Order: sequence, then C-alpha cells, then structure tokens
Amino acid sequence: MKRRTLIKGGIAGLASLYATRSYGSVFLQNTLTNNAAGPYQPSWDSLAQYQVPEWYRDAKFGIWAHWGPQCQPERGDWYARGMYEEGSDQYKYHCKKYGHPSKFGFKDVINEWKAENWDPEALVALYKKAGARYFVALANHHDNLDLYDSKHQRWNSTNVGPKKDLMAGWAKAAKKQGLPLGVSVHAAHAWRWYETAQRADKSGPMEGIPYDGKLTAADGTGKWWQGYDPQELYAQNHPLSQNSLDGGSIHGQWNWGNGVYPPSKAYCENFYNRTIDLIDKYEPELVYFDDTALPLWPIDDAGLRIAAHLYNKSIKKHGKLKAVINGKILDEQQRKCMVWDIERGQSNSIEPLPWQTDTCIGQWHYDRRVYENNHYKSAKTVIHTLIDVVSKNGNLLLNVPLRGDGSMDEKELAVVEGITDWMQINSESIYGTRPWKIFGEGPAMESAAALSAQGFNEGKGKPFGSSDIRFVKKGSILYATLLGWPEDRKALIKSLNRTAGKVEKVSLLGHKGAVAFKQNTEGLTVNLPQQAPGKNAFVLKINGNVV
Repeated sequence: MKRRTLIKGGIAGLASLYATRSYGSVFLQNTLTNNAAGPYQPSWDSLAQYQVPEWYRDAKFGIWAHWGPQCQPERGDWYARGMYEEGSDQYKYHCKKYGHPSKFGFKDVINEWKAENWDPEALVALYKKAGARYFVALANHHDNLDLYDSKHQRWNSTNVGPKKDLMAGWAKAAKKQGLPLGVSVHAAHAWRWYETAQRADKSGPMEGIPYDGKLTAADGTGKWWQGYDPQELYAQNHPLSQNSLDGGSIHGQWNWGNGVYPPSKAYCENFYNRTIDLIDKYEPELVYFDDTALPLWPIDDAGLRIAAHLYNKSIKKHGKLKAVINGKILDEQQRKCMVWDIERGQSNSIEPLPWQTDTCIGQWHYDRRVYENNHYKSAKTVIHTLIDVVSKNGNLLLNVPLRGDGSMDEKELAVVEGITDWMQINSESIYGTRPWKIFGEGPAMESAAALSAQGFNEGKGKPFGSSDIRFVKKGSILYATLLGWPEDRKALIKSLNRTAGKVEKVSLLGHKGAVAFKQNTEGLTVNLPQQAPGKNAFVLKINGNVV
C-alpha cells in the first residue's frame, strides 16, 4: 500500500509542514534542509552516480558485533518480538525467567542489561588479528534502543541499561586498530515489528491482560522508568497492521506494503534525525541498513536523504567518496546506488558490481542453546564462505555474537582463532583481489541453491570438497584455492588447460618448497607436498599469461 503524498514545494514544503510535529514527547527539529551539501541529492537517479570505494573492494572481510539488549536473555534473535508471542519458545522462556510480559516487558530486559564485561579494545584487536579489514557495530535493532548518545531517542544506552556510550567505545577501538568503522541500523521497523507487544494472552490465568506495549509515560510513576515514555521505545500508539496476529505476516510487509499500518511522518522524521545524529557523531565509513532498499522506502524519503547526506559528508571529509551503504533486495537501479547485501546466502555467479554476504556463526543475537549444543559454524565453513564470496566479487561480513555481558564464549573464540590461522597463511589470496573470468569449478557448483528473498540459501547446496576450486586474480597473479586436500595429493584444475594460456610457475601458500606441475589439454595438474600447509582450504599461486 503506497501512501506517499506529494507536497507543494518539495523538500522545503515537507520541512515546513512537519517541523513542529512530535514523536512521543520528543519534538522534531527542522532537519530536512540540514543535509550535507554536495553532488548527491536524495533521489535514486542522483545516487546512481555512486562508485564503490576501493578500500571496501580490497578489504573483502569484515566482522560485526551484532550485540544489544536482546543478547541479555541469551535466547536468540528477535527476542523482543518473540517474548510477546503467546506459546512461543521465547514467550515461555521469558515467563519462566522474568515473569509475564504484562508485568516485565522488554523495557525491563533493557534495564537488566549492564554490559559489565564488555572490552571493545580487546575485541576489535581480536577481530583485526583474525583478518577483518573493517568492523561493524550494532547502532540499534528493531527493539528501537539506540546504543549511543542519541539526541533524538531518550531510550538509549547512555540513559538506560549499561548507561554507556557503546558506539563511542567501538569507534575508539576501531580507530586504534586502523579499521574503518561501520554501523548497522535496524530501527526503522520497530513500528511494525513491536506490534506483538500490543497483544494479550488468549488463554490461561493471564487471559485478556494486555502486555506492556501500550503503556505511556503516566504509567511510570514510581517505577524505575519514571520520566520515560514507553511509546518512544515501542512505537505502538497506532492500530495493528492487517494480519498482524499472523506471526509470519511481517515478512511480507517488510517493504511497507501488503497491509502494513503506515507509520506517521513524525515516526519517520524521528528515525531520520536519529540516524543523521549517529552519522555526524561517529563518522562511520559504512552504514548497513536492514531494509528493503533504504529505510522506510517507498512510503518516505528518509532513507534517500540519509544516503545523500552520508555520501556528501564523506566527500567533504576525504575529498572523495569513501562511504558504503549496504541494502537488501535491490533492483538493478538501486544496486548502482549502494552495495547489495545478501543475508545468510551467496550469489551463484560473478556479480558485475561489488556486493556483500552477511552471516553469523550462530544466531544473530546470542543464544546459549547454540553454545550448549555445539551448533556454531566451524572455521572451515566460514573460510569456505569467504573464499566463495570473494571469487564472485563479494565481501563477507561475519557476526560473532556476544553474550549480554559483552564477552565472547570459548567456542566462538576457537572459531575466530581457526579463521586467524588460515588468514595468516593465505590472506594474500583474499585482500585486494578481483574476480577472474570464471569464479570456480567443481561438483558443488551443480547443486547451488537459488536465493530466496534477501538471501537465505547458505548451507543448502552440496558441501565443498577437494575438487571444488575458486579463482581470483591480483595483477598478473591467479590464485586457485582448493576447498579440500586431495587424498592422492594431485590437484587437477580443468579450467587451466593449454587454451587458457601458459602457466609458468606454481607455488603453494604456506609451503616453502617448490611444487611440480604439468599443463596439457586436460588441465593443470599440480603435485602437492606430503604435508598440507594448515587446514580447511589451500591456495595455489599461479604465474603466467592466464589472467
């Protein structure tokens, strides 16, 4: 359902119309005309002049701290929504651990969250050692808590919960390690996402007693949250969307269509103000949006205005554009305007424009069951994903979920250390590379799963083996990575037969001795040493006129 209204006078007219509207108890300021000046305007046509910066194309690998108050219960992703879904696992867990959501809502979970063992400098140093060339921190999630000193959202981590400016800590640590800072912004969806908080139990002893999603500031008298308006957090002072009681309907309404109750202009402007404040305070080089295209598109142009502001601000600061925006489910024009992000999945071809996979070794928010049941992705799986993505002109952004207290468990640390060991030997085949004429060969290509919506095809294809090979190039060098160690220690690369050009030299990263090879009509056969250098994947460095 498209509800965009054209206002006479364009952006200036909108500014005048909405300058005095309020969101909760926060009065909007007239920020519509405060975008950074520069060549980019808030339109798709203007944003299409974007060119992905070389630093990002060269970096290839980033690590993401997708960490916030929903990690505190240690019960997985979307907890602040699921705890209000009667009968769900998270609802049952919440009732047992905290009490009924009419008495102890997510605002109270935030109050329990103290981040007492968070050490951003140690964590970011660990991420850099593991090979990350950029770092991304959660700025807010669908739970609508800003994890920074937010001028436009009183529900932020400096006022409640940890009572710390978490983004400032992350930014300082990233700067110390020389890593570009990214921020991930998810709060545009709180309006629809939190609608479960308006419900009440349909049965049992608490039948008909509303959850806390409709509370107001007046209800806080004598409570720990006195003086704070829950509606500034939950944003539920509106009717339910169509089919809201169907838990799965939100996925079909992610693009603000299919019967979603339209958010108010005040809500949209509050989101805009918060995001501009975030960008101006912490100066990220990358902004990840968990949205279809840009936040609130197509019902509002807030996302377009934010994008233009970020790009123009980057040019003003650096003399050239160094900023990156990640967005999902992009059409062909939108892919020219930002970097296409695929969640938990990979493209099945070399993409003409740089793109990104974002995935996690466990749940997006920490889930103790993943730890207890040994369900983390292995270092091998992460490494194979990185190699596959990079061969197709992509980057990998990996989340390693932190506990609520800000610490990493020892099983996660083992995964990170496994990535570290591989990167210390083979990182030259990752950084600064570009796709070859084909991305690979081998049996796994034949069973690659198609993308679904924003991604979600990882792990659905055939596992990689020693006959699966991925290619990248750097200058005159071709890297061919074996995704397994052949039992007979012979690697046959069919794509490098004589018609591909002459191979003059082959070496194996991590191996000091020479490796013998022969090239004929069948391909390039390489005799590997007795002992494999490291684990999980093995990189052949090839010189010749094959690139």
